Amino acid sequence: MIRKIIRALIGIAGFVLGFTTYLALMKDFEVLAFGSDIRGFIISIGLGIVLAFVFYKLEPWVVNKTKELVKAVDTEMAKYPQTDILLGAIGLIVGLVIAYLISGLISMIVRIPLISGILSLITYIFMGYFGIRFSLKSRDDLFNINKLSRLSTSIKEKGSKKDVNKGIPVKVLDTSVIIDGRISDICKTGFIEGKLIIPKFVLNELQHIADSSDDLKRVRGRRGLDILNIIQKELDIEVEISETDFEDIPEVDSKLLKLAQVLNGKVVTNDYNLNKVAQFQGVEVLNINELANAIKPVAIPGEEMIAQVVKEGKEANQGIAYLDDGTMIVVDGGRKHIGETIRVLVTSVLQTPAGRMIFGKPKN
Repeated sequence: MIRKIIRALIGIAGFVLGFTTYLALMKDFEVLAFGSDIRGFIISIGLGIVLAFVFYKLEPWVVNKTKELVKAVDTEMAKYPQTDILLGAIGLIVGLVIAYLISGLISMIVRIPLISGILSLITYIFMGYFGIRFSLKSRDDLFNINKLSRLSTSIKEKGSKKDVNKGIPVKVLDTSVIIDGRISDICKTGFIEGKLIIPKFVLNELQHIADSSDDLKRVRGRRGLDILNIIQKELDIEVEISETDFEDIPEVDSKLLKLAQVLNGKVVTNDYNLNKVAQFQGVEVLNINELANAIKPVAIPGEEMIAQVVKEGKEANQGIAYLDDGTMIVVDGGRKHIGETIRVLVTSVLQTPAGRMIFGKPKN
């Protein structure tokens, strides 16, 4: 029923368009009246009927194409944050207002209507585009000013303590760092400042892992949820659950980086690959593994340490030992000392992205 009403309205619109257009042209071009206003009136009615028929027949095609256009625009708009769309719209409006003022000056200076019309059209297009580009380019500055103005007056109370947030970038947590668990201990020490952002899609991933049929995955997922409860309820740090999602982006890691870009924040992770991708995209990263490696005691060649050889190494006669912080020691000639606690003389140290390895030999 509604479709028939819409189709009828489109037909009526076609009739009105044809009828009024012909009448308007008759006033400027008397030849269209064919020597009589009555003839011109009849012709205008005929033209209106023709356009009404054409519009009526074209209605299904127009509606389908309109739906496709709306869907394409909606899909394209979903790729961008709502803040970008809002700023772009504001920039477009400002640009068009400026273009309107400039076009008025153009019409006063250029007396030829055709040329002034073309110049005005170019001005509208240029200023509209410039307004959008300028507003999007200034997005980060506008957000920083807004955040600083809010954060400078925002006082957080928790218990008997009051903390003033000083515009520190937010920290966006990924799934790996939550499951790892060390983030809660680091927050307790006060080394993490600013607001912690827990994306909803990360929570969903944790829930999916916690519901897994695999025992190991299920334990890891539940541990991650427990860590989040500790951070939110027991620690003196501001936590926010972000509902922002990017439905057109399937990968959680890509969503995480996009969210960090939108919030102008930093990603906290243990994922080496995510770390590299974030650096490539210009997103700042806090890697817990890198922090752990940085605070490990420095081993110097010639230094002695005590360690228990627990297994054999890949090469002949090698033994493997570990320090309390998990650093692996490759003991040359340590195979015969498996199960023994011995003194190891450090010969060299290898620093890798995955951590630090110490090479040594038994001290005679």
